[in-house]
Amino acid sequence: MAAGAMIVPMAITVSPASSADAEELTSALEELVPQLSRSNLSPSREQVAEMLASPAISQFIARDDLGTIVGVSTLVTFRVPTGLRAWIEDVIVDETRRGQGVGEALTWVMLDRARHLGAVSVDLTSRPSRETANRLYQRIGFEKRDTNVYRVKLE
Repeated sequence: MAAGAMIVPMAITVSPASSADAEELTSALEELVPQLSRSNLSPSREQVAEMLASPAISQFIARDDLGTIVGVSTLVTFRVPTGLRAWIEDVIVDETRRGQGVGEALTWVMLDRARHLGAVSVDLTSRPSRETANRLYQRIGFEKRDTNVYRVKLE
């Protein structure tokens, strides 16, 4: 940022994505997904449509005051024998809009949605290298859990 420049907070609108948003969301994800992960491909239009049709997924879109998609996030909810689980995935804010409250707005909307659905807690994971995101989650009230996260690659 140039000397003397300042970040001006922008108006953010966060709303649930619908099937009508599939084309625009697909285009936005082509730009956003590589900013989160270099190892994952952006979803196709068909995959976005499948995601939006899933009752387990609440996809959210953050737009600036011009209507441009500047961030996305996914809340996954599912019932297991111990209750309704809620999990936050893929909070992605365009790198040119970071530090302007987009990620926080997306996260609060997901927490409200999880509460409305009856979840009593919400989980997420965040790489340690994403220091700003981790500070945000802690400021909102997320606490580190004493647990192990395991992964097996299915090839």
